[in-house]
Amino acid sequence: MVVLIALIRAIPAVYSFFFPELTNPETERLAINKLSWMKSDKEAAHRQQKMEAPVLKSTLFNFDPNLIDADDWQRLGLSAKQAGVMARYKGKGGRYFKKEDLQKMYVISPEMYERLIPYISIGLGKDRQRQQLNPEYTAKNYPAQQKPLSIPLNTADTLQLMEVRGIGPAFARRICNYRQRLGGFYKKEQLLEIYGLDSLKYAEIKDQLSLDDLVLTTINLNTALFDDLKNHPYLKYKQINAIIQFRKQHGNYGNIADLRKVAILSAETIEKLAPYISF
Repeated sequence: MVVLIALIRAIPAVYSFFFPELTNPETERLAINKLSWMKSDKEAAHRQQKMEAPVLKSTLFNFDPNLIDADDWQRLGLSAKQAGVMARYKGKGGRYFKKEDLQKMYVISPEMYERLIPYISIGLGKDRQRQQLNPEYTAKNYPAQQKPLSIPLNTADTLQLMEVRGIGPAFARRICNYRQRLGGFYKKEQLLEIYGLDSLKYAEIKDQLSLDDLVLTTINLNTALFDDLKNHPYLKYKQINAIIQFRKQHGNYGNIADLRKVAILSAETIEKLAPYISF
């Protein structure tokens, strides 16, 4: 009997050992809520930290994207790398003709474009642009321009050519280099022979250019050597050799008609070359 009573009293302890009591539901709920609050607090702290993270300082001002440089783009909020892209585009002759053109630049995000658009002023003018960038700059008082822009094609330097709407540094250099090789332009349409200058670009710039009375540089075919002719864009090396050999075999050229006897020269080539040769 004593043994039986001892076994009955031991049953709860044994049961508890093999079958532990389940967690109190209320205690479990409170623990879950505490974990949830801790997670929420952590996320809130992360958001606050992100909001308080330092951002690139920018200064917004009225600007013409055709005139500003890399430093100015950085002042507007672009990174050094993005500003470099904008500067290289300008350096290669890239131009903006309306505000929307800025959207074509992949380094200008939609958000950045929306920030900048109220300040974009195409054709702002160099003096006004300089005043925006440097308040101490005093604009020069030029007399009002009465006539439309007319830049002399045969005597203008690169800076003068860049005053033409549609001509940037790259095209200005190409025009001057090609003019040097030719000996001068005798018609505006010769600009179409310049690399990268297509009919659309020509239509944009032609009315802003004029043909001055500069005398074209000519080459005397009766005394010219190979080196005198090799850089002319209208002649290839084989044609130059043919011109010189024909002269050696038949004597000096007297006129254009004699040049037509050189079989390798087409009528089109002779017509283009005529203003640049003498006898």
